[in-house]
Amino acid sequence: MKVLDLRCQYDHAFEGWFAREQDYQDQLQRGLLQCPVCGSSAVRKMLSAPRINLGARDAQEAAPAATVPDVPDAQQPPVPDIAHLQATLRQLARKALAQAEDVGQRFADEARRMHRGETPERSIKGQASAAEAEQLLDEGIPVLALPPASTETLH
Repeated sequence: MKVLDLRCQYDHAFEGWFAREQDYQDQLQRGLLQCPVCGSSAVRKMLSAPRINLGARDAQEAAPAATVPDVPDAQQPPVPDIAHLQATLRQLARKALAQAEDVGQRFADEARRMHRGETPERSIKGQASAAEAEQLLDEGIPVLALPPASTETLH
């Protein structure tokens, strides 16, 4: 799993989770990547370092932090409180997961059946391969792929 640091044209930072680099490139070319803050699809990949968990460090060992003053820009929309936005998104994701029916490995088939009107539309969750998820998107069926660990961190 590749976790990439991304930014939109308005400099909003967010992460993207991809099985491989080619998945990022494909989604970028198809216009599927959008900023969760403003919805912009003008997204670029930023340089990032791999995260290595070395355990807790004392505050004295932490690297010094620097701040950059805000420069007003008439074309840039106001930036919301990111911590509040993230907390709200986590709360909405928890609620959506709790209310969704778990269809397990039948996810792709059940999503297609709902799309064709063969079964009532409802929120579902389950497992699908990256290829199955891409096929669903190509068929016009909206799906949201979550990394496996994301559902655990939402609880």
